[in-house]
Amino acid sequence: MFKVIVAGRGWFAAECLRTLNCMPGVSVTGAFAPDAEDRLAIAALAAGLQCAFGFRMSADHVPPDTDLIVGAATHCFIDAQARNSARLGAIGYHPSLLPRHRGRDAIKWALKMEEKITGGTVYWMDDGADTGPIAAQDWCWIKPTDDAMTLWKRELSPMGLRLIQTVVNDLLNGVITAVEQPAELASWEPSLDSNRLSQL
Repeated sequence: MFKVIVAGRGWFAAECLRTLNCMPGVSVTGAFAPDAEDRLAIAALAAGLQCAFGFRMSADHVPPDTDLIVGAATHCFIDAQARNSARLGAIGYHPSLLPRHRGRDAIKWALKMEEKITGGTVYWMDDGADTGPIAAQDWCWIKPTDDAMTLWKRELSPMGLRLIQTVVNDLLNGVITAVEQPAELASWEPSLDSNRLSQL
């Protein structure tokens, strides 16, 4: 059985937990959420899973024999010791065509820059902010009437769940994809309502 722990917050993380738990050969063994009121925590407890809380995930939060950490809309820092405690490390989903729009408000910046195309990326987490190798990627159109919420709900959240499933299914079959992000194409934009992420 391929053992996964889900770290994240909100609807997307809760839905990611449910989606992974329905995949043949996959077992979600725990979760890491901001607090007990978060939808991920509620979904984990409803599924009979243990859930830890906080904004920095360490090795102590990773159950034994974990194969993979899945970051789903997580704003917590998953440190190197935590990543190294999972056999394959950690993947995360970012709602942009990395290396474009690294940072917390990727969707808002794509809209602010009046772009016509965006997408989503599952990448291997490292110590940087959205800088790790790409595991899977897809694109979508941005409609003239889109705002951040409509684009997220219609395109980017379903895409994220699909891409995470694809990567996990590949890993189940022994296929590991890790394509380095082209540094010359990278962009980083600050959060529109908070300070730049620090390297913890």
